Amino acid sequence: MKVSEFDYELPKELIAKFPAEPRDSSRLMVLHRKTGEIKHRVFRDIINYLEEGDLLVINDTKVIPARLFGRLDTGGKVELLLIRQIEPDLWEVMARPARKLKEGKRLIFDDELSGVVRGYSGEGKRLVEFELVGDKTFMEKLEEIGHVPLPPYIEREERREDREKYQTVFAKREGAVAAPTAGLHFTKELLEKLKEKGIIIKPVTLHVGPGTFKPVKVENVEEHRMDYETYFVPEETAKAVEETKRKGKRVIAVGTTVVRTLESASDEFGNVKPGEGVTNLFIYPGYKFKVIDALITNFHLPRSTLLMLVSAFAGKEKVLNAYREAVKEGYRFYSYGDAMFIV
Repeated sequence: MKVSEFDYELPKELIAKFPAEPRDSSRLMVLHRKTGEIKHRVFRDIINYLEEGDLLVINDTKVIPARLFGRLDTGGKVELLLIRQIEPDLWEVMARPARKLKEGKRLIFDDELSGVVRGYSGEGKRLVEFELVGDKTFMEKLEEIGHVPLPPYIEREERREDREKYQTVFAKREGAVAAPTAGLHFTKELLEKLKEKGIIIKPVTLHVGPGTFKPVKVENVEEHRMDYETYFVPEETAKAVEETKRKGKRVIAVGTTVVRTLESASDEFGNVKPGEGVTNLFIYPGYKFKVIDALITNFHLPRSTLLMLVSAFAGKEKVLNAYREAVKEGYRFYSYGDAMFIV
């Protein structure tokens, strides 16, 4: 299967630079995967498509201010993007310019935070051990001097309000460097209304890494390799999936990260195992889904692994047709853009 099969034309002005306000006023395209039928709605209308006993699985990861600007102790500026925590003080990072970050090099961020390069972990990646002086925790220090790692296609500077806007209202567990964007459309009020209707809402955690933006550089889809990301499935969520399936109701994933978590944590019969794990599961057409019955997701980049996952779930031609319709109707694309509900 060729990566070029997942290409489409997107006018640049349809890339959303700011989120809808309020969150649930974004547009919603409803796509029926059996028929290909499309309906145009507003996100808060999603309540009309959910039934009592349906299970909505959300990703409660929290985006950290993962971009750090500093300098080498010998001079010269550096930029780090934290990828994942390996030990309490040791992080895997993406570094720019990476060639200057040789093993043993010391990095200075301010009077309290410094770091030492401890090794290499791949192209452009380094292992950095951080050293913090004073009473603050590392996360408190990040909040103070770190920057929100907005996706590269949002071509503007970070603003203070991005700290709140580029975060779901249910974000809880720190560790992501990108938001699980399907969740950005929910308000606390909408979640309450869903609960009142009898919709069950349970979390999983997948700390979204920068690999979510990694371009697919191979020609054949099957040759692409995903980066590893850590996930956690609480016992109550695994039980809720089992109970929902037993009652003949739907398991609805809020975002591709939830899909990859549930599918990674399940056996061949769709039984979800609770606990922690790491996954580099790459879902593309031909994949047999074991757990999810419906999917809420944003509109994704051409040739991206996210678009391939959505195509695996709803059918490539139906999805690309829906994307052409979205372009024609002026939907807003990518992280701060509109949503799609695939039923």
